[in-house]
Amino acid sequence: MDWGQIIFVYSRLVLGAAAAFFAIMLWSKTRSAAWMLIVAGTLTAYVEIVYSVMELLGFTTIYGLFIGSVPLVAMLLPALRMIFFTAAFLVMVVRQYRHQ
Repeated sequence: MDWGQIIFVYSRLVLGAAAAFFAIMLWSKTRSAAWMLIVAGTLTAYVEIVYSVMELLGFTTIYGLFIGSVPLVAMLLPALRMIFFTAAFLVMVVRQYRHQ
């Protein structure tokens, strides 16, 4: 691994950890469904980052389910993150139309 990859991996881990930390702090202070879904999406994004770094470093051996040649976990994590974000935005849109 060269320096560019090391800086890339390190920056993803550090910035993702900061986002996850602040998301957890927000989680304890909010009761809004939309914000809870944003927090869940952020935490899922950090799990995805950690998983991809572990895969890059060779720490994960995948014996689970595959869809074609792609591991189910590698396909599920990005989709789950986007599902949480989409649901959060949908809740916000519905809330805006109810107030009008």
